[in-house]
Amino acid sequence: MSPAIQPPRFGFEGPVKRSMTIAGHQTSISLEPAFWAALEVAAVAHALPLSALVAQIDVLRIAADEPPNLASALRSWLFAQAQIGARDRDQ
Repeated sequence: MSPAIQPPRFGFEGPVKRSMTIAGHQTSISLEPAFWAALEVAAVAHALPLSALVAQIDVLRIAADEPPNLASALRSWLFAQAQIGARDRDQ
């Protein structure tokens, strides 16, 4: 029997809007606090300010055949990083 699912460690929280400058333009991004926390950890891991990490992900997003909105791109990037980390831990 599989274990019961649990709520997220951060709880269920709605998006929080933050403003930052990316490529010289002010933009607002709405993400759940768990995603903001994960982005902050990723920025430290890449030795970048948060806005620089978001800007780099934005460049990748814009280059996609059908670019999603920035918040979706950030969530997708974070999920992919988590998958890579999980795979690396399993090896």
